[in-house]
Amino acid sequence: MIAVKDTLVSDEVLAKKFVCDLSACKGACCVEGEAGAPIDEEEALILDKIYEQVKPFMNATGIKTIERKGKWVKNFANELETPLNTKNKHCAYVTFDENKIAKCAIEMANRAGKIDFKKPVSCHLYPIRIKDMKSYLALNYEKWSVCKPALGCGEKLNVPVYKFLKEPLIRKFGKAWYKELEGIAAELEKIKK
Repeated sequence: MIAVKDTLVSDEVLAKKFVCDLSACKGACCVEGEAGAPIDEEEALILDKIYEQVKPFMNATGIKTIERKGKWVKNFANELETPLNTKNKHCAYVTFDENKIAKCAIEMANRAGKIDFKKPVSCHLYPIRIKDMKSYLALNYEKWSVCKPALGCGEKLNVPVYKFLKEPLIRKFGKAWYKELEGIAAELEKIKK
């Protein structure tokens, strides 16, 4: 683990190569798994506020789920997350394009200029997961078989996780934090050589 300000960053975030390959995985991270996307209280309020602008980008199943369960839910541990459709267990905000690739309706609304919010930061940061350890945040690379194509693509392009996720890391932690992370990564690269 590497210390960057009040965070501890897993070595794998710097070393693992990763670039999403949606044509291969079809956005599986949005439709597989057993829980919705983790969100914080501020994001829950944002989801409440932006729903009407996001709704036109959603599919009928997702809309029914939101109308039944709400724009966000609390899980068994009382943590906030996006709701899952009852039938297919997909995130309620997922829709599919003509190539059957999962897309985020929230992100689609953002790209269309309807809202300023891009999507939950936990989605934007994937495959990094953040764990609050009270006195610091731990950033870990999450291994998941559905992301195997991303590992191959990352190796081919020689892009480590932290570079692939530059935008969401800056969104979450700021430019100064990211610059410090880059500096540490550069120093570690020199040591390897």
